[in-house]
Amino acid sequence: MGKIARRCARLWATWLTAVIVVAAPARAEDFITIGTGSVSGLYYPMGTAICRLLNKDRRRHGIRCTAEVTNGSVANLQALRRGELDFAIVQSDWQAQAVAGTPLLANGVPFSDLRALFSLHGEVFTVVARVDADIHSFSDLRGKRVNIGNPGSGQRATMEGLMAVLGWSRDSFAEVHELPAETQSEALCADEIDAMVFTVGHPSASVEAATTACDSLLVPVNDPQIRAIVSSSPFYDFAQIPAHLYRGNPEVVHSFGFAATLVTTRQQKLKVVHEMVRSVFSNLDTLRRAHPAFGALNAASMVEDYQTAPLHRAARAYYRFDGLLERSSP
Repeated sequence: MGKIARRCARLWATWLTAVIVVAAPARAEDFITIGTGSVSGLYYPMGTAICRLLNKDRRRHGIRCTAEVTNGSVANLQALRRGELDFAIVQSDWQAQAVAGTPLLANGVPFSDLRALFSLHGEVFTVVARVDADIHSFSDLRGKRVNIGNPGSGQRATMEGLMAVLGWSRDSFAEVHELPAETQSEALCADEIDAMVFTVGHPSASVEAATTACDSLLVPVNDPQIRAIVSSSPFYDFAQIPAHLYRGNPEVVHSFGFAATLVTTRQQKLKVVHEMVRSVFSNLDTLRRAHPAFGALNAASMVEDYQTAPLHRAARAYYRFDGLLERSSP
């Protein structure tokens, strides 16, 4: 083959390769998972909604996201630390305790590589009881059959934290159950338990199921001891569940709460974090419409509130560029 022929052949091959690359869809180079929670809670629909926003542009950035059902906040933090998850949705109180160090996580060794991305919907510590169980305050749970949640869940960990401060133990109850969120409402209406505790944003499908299928009520969590705990805690804020949100509950219910937060680790790729944050904040209206509990999401609050772990540097750079964070902020 002559020199000119060989050159033409190379040019043809180069052109053909370019056409194939342009015409073919981009292959996902990064497969990432978001640890969520029970399918009956709000973490799973939130994780699914975030992945949907990220995946719709995957031909450009080459990232494919999936939401994974898990046991909840504490389990997510443990899995994140072991490298079994890329991102996780966790209660803000457990984000804070992971950074500070808690015996429930790595024998108290602070999770120094934990990095925050943004806060999400608010959550309320919620107690639902059968009407015939004679439970009208948090202290009335003593001597009753109570579901404290499955191991690894944030609701279980927060409940046990309250019990420790109040001087309660498992012996304080007639029975202690460890049911996951997806079965607790059924157990309540089957008279297998008297009450269930749940940390969740409202409206909640699980709470709606309990109040619709049987006569149950939302119990105020504002005993003087609880109010003292909330007032002195850096993790909690006072919160309310609106009146008439659920059948048979015509009054505002007072309790305390925090926020769901999305976290990752310091080692997570800059590109992946940037695309995750960009997909959420450039499509915030879409995310708000994914569930009634997400309707109050606010960009400024998502960046500024309920963050204890340092922001991942790619997230911090995005917020500074977008004017959501002062350039002088650490």
